[in-house]
Amino acid sequence: MSRLNYHHLYYFWRIAVVGNLTQVAKDLHISQSALSAQIKQFEHNMNVDLFERKGRRLNLTIHGHRVLDYANEIFSKGEELESFLRKGCINEKQHLSIGVLTTLSRNFIESFISPLLENPQVSFSLSSQGITHLLNGLANHELDLVLTNQPINSDQTDPLWQTQLVSKQPLAIIGPSSNIIDDNFPKGYQNRRWVLPAKNTEIRSSFHALCATYQYQPDIKAEADDMAMLRLLARDSGALVVLPPVVVKDEIEQGVLAVYQHLPDLYEQFYAITAQRKFVPEVLLTLLNQHIETEQKQSK
Repeated sequence: MSRLNYHHLYYFWRIAVVGNLTQVAKDLHISQSALSAQIKQFEHNMNVDLFERKGRRLNLTIHGHRVLDYANEIFSKGEELESFLRKGCINEKQHLSIGVLTTLSRNFIESFISPLLENPQVSFSLSSQGITHLLNGLANHELDLVLTNQPINSDQTDPLWQTQLVSKQPLAIIGPSSNIIDDNFPKGYQNRRWVLPAKNTEIRSSFHALCATYQYQPDIKAEADDMAMLRLLARDSGALVVLPPVVVKDEIEQGVLAVYQHLPDLYEQFYAITAQRKFVPEVLLTLLNQHIETEQKQSK
């Protein structure tokens, strides 16, 4: 039986993970034809078909999926070892690479990383991306941690990920401080306009359920899926918004906006996602434990 060629296995792994032979060839600085030939040689040596070629697409066969499981284990451990050798010296300054969902509240991010700002032995980098790129960054050990306000969808669920609730912020109706409504929702809100998070968000779903309870139909002026944009619209539109007060804390402190009322039992939840690995930086464990303990105390 032919000896396993780990270079070929690595090429297979990259193509299976990225899903695009042209992109992998570009990343590895080799020609597409040479990469394709290496994969064919690997399949020939192992006497197994790993891909089904349908036009320009490469789909994994049943054997390909099994080989991918082994390749994930082999190369993830290798990258984990490299990460440990690069970051794991206790006496040296530690660095964390943190990925954040592009739509996440900047005020929440600042609050989350505040312990790192106070630690002279820690440096960190922040990268804003979509959830798919963030999870790929975790899998490739480019990121140590991902912050999001969205739970991982069922089709993305994988034993590789560890998801922890690190904060739960109560939702409130917020609007211009010059025109506060004293009545409890929905009294007094009949002729007011709203700026709301996008329909696919948990906040919007929670508010929709609340409106349905009271048979209230909000007059929606605008909607957005980005917290930074919602913050600007809340400040400048004169409309009402449904947000955690932390998102617009500066505007509330300045007297531009005011909390009209907190909505009972409605929250925005923030999650920390990490990849399961043997070595986890001590500073990352400390940071997560701080926020988890704080959340547990507030929930009691």
